[in-house]
Amino acid sequence: MLFSRISRIQRTSFNGCGWLLSHRPDNRHQFFRSESPRSCTDSTAQKVLGCREFFSWGLPALHGFRHKIHHQSSSIVEEQEDPFSLVADELSLVANRLRSMVVAEVPKLASAAEYFFKMGVEGKRFRPTVLLLMATALNVSIPQPFPSEPVDALSKELRARQQCIAEITEMIHVASLLHDDVLDDADTRRGIGSLNFVMGNKLAVLSGDFLLSRACVALASLKNTEVVSLLAKVVEHLVTGETMQMTTTSEQRCSMEYYMQKTYYKTASLISNSCKAIALLAGQTAEVAILAYEYGRNLGLAYQLIDDVLDFTGTSASLGKGSLSDIRHGIITAPILFAMEEFPQLCAVVDQGFDDPANVDLALEYLGKSRGIQRTRELAMKHANVAAEAIDSLPESDDEDVRKSRRALVDLTHRVITRTK
Repeated sequence: MLFSRISRIQRTSFNGCGWLLSHRPDNRHQFFRSESPRSCTDSTAQKVLGCREFFSWGLPALHGFRHKIHHQSSSIVEEQEDPFSLVADELSLVANRLRSMVVAEVPKLASAAEYFFKMGVEGKRFRPTVLLLMATALNVSIPQPFPSEPVDALSKELRARQQCIAEITEMIHVASLLHDDVLDDADTRRGIGSLNFVMGNKLAVLSGDFLLSRACVALASLKNTEVVSLLAKVVEHLVTGETMQMTTTSEQRCSMEYYMQKTYYKTASLISNSCKAIALLAGQTAEVAILAYEYGRNLGLAYQLIDDVLDFTGTSASLGKGSLSDIRHGIITAPILFAMEEFPQLCAVVDQGFDDPANVDLALEYLGKSRGIQRTRELAMKHANVAAEAIDSLPESDDEDVRKSRRALVDLTHRVITRTK
């Protein structure tokens, strides 16, 4: 079975133990715990900034990492191109269309809605890049339903529809950021003042709602009920994940399984189902659509796990937000959860909450003694490897553009793991 094959990929190639979220044919998720001997040593370094102790963990030995992850693929030895440069022209088109799509009749709403779509603060457009690369990666020969139609015209129409998925995904993503910042009472985002900080909570919430409504209009224009259903489910998942985070019981806060399910809903569902939508629009087989989904899901999980690490190891300048922001908001992430497995007494500290700065210091002390950071990186590496394997499992193609895009998608799994912001 395809799912069994994917979930077994390189399961024993990493040291330590970890949790792997596996998709099942019945559309549910299972978590598998992988145990193996620990052979890595702690490389915890400690430094003092001001009056507070902070802990700094270096990257694990990642020399030659590109050859460790997905080393089976012959594509890894071929010349790499920057994934973002491959779709740079299309990204500009998508960015311009996004700016035109968020124009509103009320000037204040228009100004708020376009806040994170303006030149200079739009970010790297990671999700649109993934989706545009996926569109090319799946550009294999498919029987056309209307042979009389010119192939060029059909190809352009398909690409325009796939670009629309990239635009919809980015609007949903930014809308979720606006809502999250209100819920978290954040004051920065992408290195600038968050919208709720600059314009107030009410306008930030309304702007998020406005972006979701524009995404719905664009989604309806595709006239594909399966794709509409997929991306509507994503919005449901975003709400579910945020609610799970806000309403955790003491037992759930200490559960890695609960945390990984919440992470899928909040982070990985959007990119995984968008990748699947790209495949469905292209008329791909169910197996190919599942591989596209698996790539996005595992890439999204790896991305969030590295985010968890960076919240402890990064700085406010590099992250564009305050470091230690999760733990200060009482959000327990993978590094702390792994640390609790080694030091069960940390559970009592978590139960007390982190309103008291002394508890933050104590949690960081336990984390510094543990392999929590390293094990989180290892788990992220496992998911990145599964994502890369999904690309390697796609039907073979001799088209150089297809091959370039597939290499770029694999390269993105490496960049997600090794990023520092």
